Amino acid sequence: MRRILRTPAGRIGVVAPILAGAIAVLVWRGPRWSTIEDAFTAVRWEWVAAAVAINFLSVVVRSLAWKTVVDEALPPPHPQARSVFAAFCVGLLANAVLPGRVGEVARIAVLSRRVRRKAGAWATIAGSVVAHRLFDVVAVTALVIYVLYAARIPNWASQALAIFVGIGLGALLLALLIARRQHRPLSDELGPLRRLVGMARRGLAVLHRPAPAVVALAFQLLGWTTQLFAVYTAFKAFGIGAPISAAALVLVLMNVATVFPLWPGNVGLLQAAVALPLLRYGVGYAHGFAFGIGLQAIEASVGVGMGLAFLTREGFSFAMLRHIPEVRDADLEGDERLERIA
Repeated sequence: MRRILRTPAGRIGVVAPILAGAIAVLVWRGPRWSTIEDAFTAVRWEWVAAAVAINFLSVVVRSLAWKTVVDEALPPPHPQARSVFAAFCVGLLANAVLPGRVGEVARIAVLSRRVRRKAGAWATIAGSVVAHRLFDVVAVTALVIYVLYAARIPNWASQALAIFVGIGLGALLLALLIARRQHRPLSDELGPLRRLVGMARRGLAVLHRPAPAVVALAFQLLGWTTQLFAVYTAFKAFGIGAPISAAALVLVLMNVATVFPLWPGNVGLLQAAVALPLLRYGVGYAHGFAFGIGLQAIEASVGVGMGLAFLTREGFSFAMLRHIPEVRDADLEGDERLERIA
């Protein structure tokens, strides 16, 4: 299966039926497109600009959380904050325009170019990405608790949130156990696979160092808070008078809908996940669907715009970005495969 997915024809063969099914559902059960057009004519663009600015702040703060994790994982000299920010934005770009979680591998590839002289950098940075994502679990859990207490949640959404949080907490517990294991020296006698696991464990170092862990968690919580206010500001742009608890519900369900991107951005699925819960707040389905389109555009604007700029600065092309996942084991091969595509 893995060999099939590495070929363009194989990827098309897997994604095309899923995408065709999604389009069929949109045509059959989708909103009235004329109503969506009407919703966009009434948009207040000053609120859209404010939402984009708040979303940019969220990206900056979340990249600082990752910078804290990376600094604990790698020995000095540490990568500069702008290098971490650039890698983070390229990752957002890849997640927005390509299927799968390509963005996580893309930011490893970009940042590893800045520290490629350090042995094991690729795997260590990969571990830092995992640790950074695990801080999301804490933020999401707090957000879900607030949503369960304050928002009007459909039954299907309650079940999805319970599964989502359960999987996340399980992953967090597993990572904590791995991070607290005693480290063995990474000698050549261990073999390439065990050495790779040991390098990746270094990326989880922040999980057993309380002070930097608190700093990283604080940045990540602040990042999620600014995202929440970006959603609430987008409500204002589309004339939706729902409370901030509804914005919290939308933010959580957006992330649930995109955790497994079957096609770029899960367009259509994400809009339905946003529009359906807003029905309980008196927002028509077509209006909520239009809001979902606008919200996804706001969320993607910073990642795509900044990601393209940094992609060019780092010497990558978009075609290279598509091939980055094929070099995820470069750490064991002296970064030779990364060199070939870059």
